[in-house]
Amino acid sequence: MIQAKIVGAGGYGGVGITELLLKHPHVNIATLVSLSDTGRRMSDVFPHLRGFCDQTILSPEDPAANQAHDLVIFSTPDRVGMQTAAAEIEKGAKIIDYSGDFRFNTPERYTHYANFLGKNPTHDAPELLSATQYGLPELHTLTTDQQLVGNPGCFAVSCILALAPAVQAGIVDLTSIICDCKTGISGAGKKPSPGFHYPNRYDNMNAYRLSGHQHMVEIEQELGLLCDQELQITFTAQAVPVCRGIMSVCYANLNQTRLDELLEIYRTFYPSNGFIRVQDANQPASIADVRGTNYCNLTVDIDQRTQRLRIVSHIDNLMKGQAGNALQVLNHLYGFDPDTALNQPGQYP
Repeated sequence: MIQAKIVGAGGYGGVGITELLLKHPHVNIATLVSLSDTGRRMSDVFPHLRGFCDQTILSPEDPAANQAHDLVIFSTPDRVGMQTAAAEIEKGAKIIDYSGDFRFNTPERYTHYANFLGKNPTHDAPELLSATQYGLPELHTLTTDQQLVGNPGCFAVSCILALAPAVQAGIVDLTSIICDCKTGISGAGKKPSPGFHYPNRYDNMNAYRLSGHQHMVEIEQELGLLCDQELQITFTAQAVPVCRGIMSVCYANLNQTRLDELLEIYRTFYPSNGFIRVQDANQPASIADVRGTNYCNLTVDIDQRTQRLRIVSHIDNLMKGQAGNALQVLNHLYGFDPDTALNQPGQYP
């Protein structure tokens, strides 16, 4: 049985992976850690877990929290994982980090990312970046030898999955890529803020971080690897008054490619038994179809008037955009079936 520690258990990402691991036949949640909820039971912080997870949450300084674990999941803000990852690896742990600490293959890319957030641009563990793997199993092979994985950002998952087949196939103008993304308010996390106060958010929507969103950096990194060149995208994030879900509409000028050829490219890239479901524009699609699941639904289309690629990507930001993807990564790291504890339909209605 894999003994797991969840750091940052009191947030949405922490409770999300807790819910999933409670159903996993090969993982035991040995330790829960949180600065803000130290000493409380997990089921007191999240009452829906009463009788399912009544463990006491420990402080990061508690000796019991710092014993060796097989797996450590950091559901924490930037710069937490980079401070302690080396020590956890030294004790033999595999690490999955939700933050931007280990999503990038060079310190320079991390600096670019941190500058968008106005944070310290210096990575404190640059020696680990060469050993990390970007945690998107649809693009990268994750083996049992891998010890350190950076879980992708939610917008990045949605956009990369939407564009990867077309970029790799060389059928789009790389200078013309536009990602128009809408997210539910849970993407802002559990901590209250004025912008996500109910009276300000209800019946309202807005674009934000127009000067540059941090997820652009990893989108450009991953798409660039597929075409073996640097590229830049236009990216717009918008907050909409729903709880969970992301809808990204991605556009690019298309070379002379028919719709049937485009669908074949996408269906070949994403096997039908995976978590990516490819459909044409005749099938209805919405974020409700993927709510509570690890699926990404891709509607593949061509604007026949302008000959532009148009891909509509739907994910649950807290699942395929966070905890669900992390569990998919875990399954690969330990050689389990990728859908272990993840094979479930969406919540309806």
